[in-house]
Amino acid sequence: MTDGLMSKAATMEIPINGTGDTGSLPEDDGLEQDLQQVMVSGPNLNETSIVSGGYGGTAEGIIPTSSVKGPAVRYNASFPGLRLLHAQGSGLHPPHPSPLAAGDEATRGIAVEKFDIVKKWGINTYKCTKQLISERFGRGSRTVDLELETQIELLRDTKRKYECVLQLARALTHHFYSLVQTQHALGDAFSDLSQKSPELQEEFGCNAETQKLLCKNGETLLGAVNFFVSSINTLVNKTMEDTLMTVKQYETARLEYDAYRTDLEELSMGPRDASTLCRLEAAQSHFQSHKGKYEKLRADVAVKLKFLEENKIKVMHKQLLLFHNAVSAYFAGNQQQLAQTLRQFNIQLKTPGAEKPSWLEEQ
Repeated sequence: MTDGLMSKAATMEIPINGTGDTGSLPEDDGLEQDLQQVMVSGPNLNETSIVSGGYGGTAEGIIPTSSVKGPAVRYNASFPGLRLLHAQGSGLHPPHPSPLAAGDEATRGIAVEKFDIVKKWGINTYKCTKQLISERFGRGSRTVDLELETQIELLRDTKRKYECVLQLARALTHHFYSLVQTQHALGDAFSDLSQKSPELQEEFGCNAETQKLLCKNGETLLGAVNFFVSSINTLVNKTMEDTLMTVKQYETARLEYDAYRTDLEELSMGPRDASTLCRLEAAQSHFQSHKGKYEKLRADVAVKLKFLEENKIKVMHKQLLLFHNAVSAYFAGNQQQLAQTLRQFNIQLKTPGAEKPSWLEEQ
């Protein structure tokens, strides 16, 4: 009965005029009674058809639902004017994800990953700041390696003193360069006057030769001092600085190690419930990770300090010998010894007025 009612209701046509008015519909007492009975007993969902259509035209088809799990739904093939869009045995397939949805999912994953990184950084910064403040106010304990700390402090003090030597050596180079330029200009002036003053030609000529000789020796000494400055600069601003960068990493690792050690100790002294045990296990894992990092950097610093000391002694022995021999030979007026000193340390002087060859000449 219900099947006949639904078929009758589905196939009934409702005329619509141009203004959208349905007009007067013929009364069907049988249909009204059937509808009242359906409202009392309820429809049988296992025999329900889903019909799609449009106003003012023929129905376009029936949406098949025979493959949907749950209460069975089938269509009524006796409906007139309906075209079936269903083939026997076919089923519904899930829609394929669109590229836009995949892009949104990837963006969401990247955002979550960045959020986790920021979260870990924030927790680590908070713990380290807390540990640092506790150490400054004398309330927290810190791990100390007395031998290594002494060597690090000695390195920093040595670097400050070498920077002072480097600054003074650069000032000496600047002033001595001005002296050499002045001697060169004075020699040219004496030479010009010797040609224009016949009565003082010999005296002006001797002074001109003396200033030119001093200028030549000065340029040789200037080359030795520049080599000394360059070597000290490499030792201070590259070799020592590289070791101090490792020292900074070691100090940061030490602070993190102490921060997580303190956190682990505080959790160990607290109550042992389920949540605390989970936190204690995580704290133990973080502590072991930072402990390994701290011990590795401590070993790296010890090795670098050892090699730095050996390299410093070797470099400074050579540079101090060069500086002493060059300055002594210059002020003693020993031109041969000064030139020999530069050859001994493989120092090549640039020829005055020489320019860098063009790229065509280098080919």
